[in-house]
Amino acid sequence: MVKTVRLEPIAQNTSVETNGNLLSVLINKDLDVLKECGGRGMCATCHIYVKEGMESLSPVSRREQRTLEVITTCKPHSRLACQARVLQDGVVVELPPGMYINSIKDIEALIGRRADQDLLHPLTGKVLVEAGKLITRSTLKQIEDTTSFNVGNYFSLTTDS
Repeated sequence: MVKTVRLEPIAQNTSVETNGNLLSVLINKDLDVLKECGGRGMCATCHIYVKEGMESLSPVSRREQRTLEVITTCKPHSRLACQARVLQDGVVVELPPGMYINSIKDIEALIGRRADQDLLHPLTGKVLVEAGKLITRSTLKQIEDTTSFNVGNYFSLTTDS
C-alpha cells in the first residue's frame, strides 16, 4: 500500500510504499542527500527532521540512536532517512538547513567565493563555513583539519559491551 510523505520547505507531496524508507523518497525527488554508508545508519549524512508524523515511522534502532548522538544539530525529532521506514500517512520531513559537503574537492571549486549558505560537516553537522563568509585556501586547510573525524573509530568506542 502506498503512503504519502510531505517534503518541506519545498511543499511537495510524494509517495512511498509502506515500509519504504525516507531516503528513497528524498532520492526519488532528486534532493542532494548524501548516503556515505550505503543506508546502514552509520554515517549521519542523511540526517533529517520529522516535523510531523514521528509515530507513523518505524521506531529508532540502537544503531540509529548511536549515530544520532554524534550529530551536533540533532533534535528530539531527528531521524536518519535511511533508517526511518514509513508505516502510515501523515509524515512531514524537513532537511536540515545548510549544504552538506561530500568532499574537500567540493570546497576547492568554491575558493574565492562567498558561501551562499552554511557549509556543514556531513557527519557532525558542525558549521564549517558560515553563509556569506569568503572561502579561502586557509579555510580549506581548516576544513581538512576538522573533517578528520573517523566514523569507524567512533562506533568502535561506543559499541555496547
